[in-house]
Parts: sequence; structure tokens; C-alpha cells
Amino acid sequence: MAEQGLHQAEGAVNDEALFENEDQDFEFDESGLELAAKEELTREGSDGPAPFRSGAITPDGFIEEDFEAEIGTPSLNNYFQDDEETDEEFQDIAEHKILEVAGDDLYGRKVIVFAACKLPPSAQIDHQRLLEYMKHVLDQYVENDYVIVYFHFGLTSKNKPKLSWLIQIYKELDRKYKKNLKAWYIVHPTNFIKILWNIFKPFIRSVKFGRKIMYVNYLHELKEHLHFDQLVVPPLVLQHDAKMVASNKPKYPYGQDSNDAGTLPTQQYGVSLHHIKSHYGTVIPPVVQQTVDYLRQNALDVEGIFRRSANAVQLKAVQKKFNQGETVNFAVEGDEHIPAVALKIFLRDLQEPLLTFDLYQPILRLHTVEDERKVAEVRRMLHEELPEDNYQILKFIVQLLTEVVDHSAMNKMNSSNLAIVFGPNLLWPKGQASLSSMGYLNNFARLLIDNYSQLFDR
Repeated sequence: MAEQGLHQAEGAVNDEALFENEDQDFEFDESGLELAAKEELTREGSDGPAPFRSGAITPDGFIEEDFEAEIGTPSLNNYFQDDEETDEEFQDIAEHKILEVAGDDLYGRKVIVFAACKLPPSAQIDHQRLLEYMKHVLDQYVENDYVIVYFHFGLTSKNKPKLSWLIQIYKELDRKYKKNLKAWYIVHPTNFIKILWNIFKPFIRSVKFGRKIMYVNYLHELKEHLHFDQLVVPPLVLQHDAKMVASNKPKYPYGQDSNDAGTLPTQQYGVSLHHIKSHYGTVIPPVVQQTVDYLRQNALDVEGIFRRSANAVQLKAVQKKFNQGETVNFAVEGDEHIPAVALKIFLRDLQEPLLTFDLYQPILRLHTVEDERKVAEVRRMLHEELPEDNYQILKFIVQLLTEVVDHSAMNKMNSSNLAIVFGPNLLWPKGQASLSSMGYLNNFARLLIDNYSQLFDR
């Protein structure tokens, strides 16, 4: 019935009708720039609550969903093995960089970026292959919690996909892809998005899915949830956003209060390891010590540990306590995922990654080293090039991860699953990470876990 209705909708609203009022070059015009902020898109109607959230986009919690009985794991036969067959298969699609992976958001969830402005003219791309490539990329991450950032600016009459293709996406991206999608940020939405929602709304029965979609009028609204400096934002989108800000002069939500307050002496999130050590006098930061100790004693058998998200309100309260130098009683929080996510966020919020910026390129180049020499080369890096404090913290954390793996029959988190979670939280570049680099980072994290004794024993 739903499929029949979708085909009827496709016939009722043809592709040209969706763009009949568009600007000659871009789908949206000046009158549609602040569409997402209009009351008609967010008001409660007669058929229930508003489908989208806009304006203040802070989630007040995450949807609780159970994992599948058994979590699939990616195949990594050799560390840093370059998947040449896959690269060659989708090279013509990947080179456009329509889809990118931008590390984790502030809650430890993978960020997938889709940029409409990078879509080439429809005559120059096979949309069916683009869909297959999208599934190939998502398949690497959908077993974990993840979010999507869609940059709508740049969708033109020349590069817009057919409505039938969008319907195909809706049908093929089934529960496997929707289950762990925690937020879908639509940046710079316009009438086109509203029309699409009206088409699909009768067939989207999940109220939960509708609540995951958030309109974002300006890029700065993303900063409360994403590491903006790691976000892959196309120059055209940056220019468009600057134009909108200059024209509409929105109130910047991150005022001078936080800046004037400065960095607290007791602060642990968003500072350097040196700052923490200078105040607390210990190599292992208190947040790392407390989270690891609690997880070791209470969470080794928890299914999906480090993979699941946690309540955002509780997480912020925990971060605030740590930043004020307080001890956190995780038993009172009542959720083992809170210390797990708090640890991931701490790593990702460091001013410099635990593995340091200097080791980023050497680690990426490890895929060129012969398999039999990889462990020895990584051991040399850790002992000779990584600062001693960083080494001790890394060893402390990886030891916990080996214990999690030992309990994988219960928690469903083997070294491959943990590597996908921790890879981008242990290392990232000063600029934007490419999609291809993510695999190397994940493989490196897996190597650390699988070869802990060889790498860290003096």
C-alpha cells in the first residue's frame, strides 16, 4: 500500500513541479532562505506534533532502541590493507566527494556529510551507482549510532536527482539504516524540502524518525553538537551562509558569557593534557581514571558498550562536574553508557589528539609497511615518538578495551567494533579528514587492541 502511494505521489508531483519557482541557477531564492524558521514548518498541526525541530536543536535525549541479536563486524583481514577493489569500483563516484565522514559529534556519534552542491550535472553521474556508493559508505557505520548532515545549498535544476530516485532511496534504506540514525541535520532548507516532506509524510509511520530530523538555518547552529572544525563544509556553502548571516543578522547563540568566563583551572574537557596535569598533578586525567575504573567494574558485559549513545542532559551534567573538579558517582547516573560516552567525548575534545598531530601522517602511511613489520613499527612509534604522558594514557585506555574484547561474547563489542568507535577519537588531522583516511585510523586502533601486549609491554 505504501509503495503504491509513493508511485501515486511521484505521478502527482513531477520533477519539474518541484522546481517551478526556483531561481535560474539555484533551487532556492532569497525568499526561501529562512523557511526553516517559519512557524508553518514547526507548528503542531491537527495530525500531531511537528515533524521537524528547528531553532534550538539541542536534543534532550536519545531514542532507546535495542541492538540486533548479533552485531555484524567488518572484515579486516590485514591491518591497513587498502581496499583497492572497492576504491576502483566506486572511484568515479567517490572523486566528487559528495559523501564524507567527519569524525564524531559531541556525543560520540559518527558524522556523515552529504553535500548537494557537489552533485555533478545529472547527465554526468549514474544515480544508481551513487545510491550503491552511499550504501557502501553507510554500511561501515550503521551498526553504530550516527548522524547525517545534509547541506542543501547548491541543488540546481541541472544536478537535481529525479523524484523516482529519492523514492528508491526511501525504500532501499530500510530499518538497518534508520535504526541507529540519531539525528539528521538539514542545513539551509527551502521549499523543496517542505514539498518532499509533504510527499513522504503519509508513508513515514515512524514518529521517532520524524523527530530525528532537524532544520538548521545557519552553520553556527551546528557548533553545539558537532566539532565544526572537523566538519567538511564546501566553500560554496560557507559563502552562502556568510551571505545569509550578513543579510539576516541572526542572534549568535554562543554569546560572550562562555568566552568571558575563560578556562577553569579545574577544567578537563576541551583543554590540553598539560593543562590538566598542571592542576591535578597526575598523568592520567581524573575523567579518564574515573570512567575507566567504573567501566571495568560495572560495564564489561553491557551490550553495545562504547557504541550506544547516552542521554545528552545527563552527559552535559557529568561534563560540568568534571570541569568543576568534582568526583562523579556513575552509579547514581544509572546508565553504564554515560561513562563510556564521557570518555569518548573527553578524547575527542582534547585540543590535540592523544596520538598527536605529528603522528597523523606516519600512521596513515603504515598501510605501505609490510605486514610482518607493522607491529614493530607501531611499537617504535609509541615508544620513541609519542610523548610519555600520552603513551601512559593511551596504554591505560587500550588495556580497558582489551578487557572489553575479552567479554565480547556478552557485550558484542570485538576489536573491530571498538576500533570503529575509537579510531577517529584517538587521532585526527589539523584540517578535515578524508573518507579514505577513516579506514586507516580504524585499522590502527584495531592493531593497538589486538596487539596490546607486544606494543605496550616494556
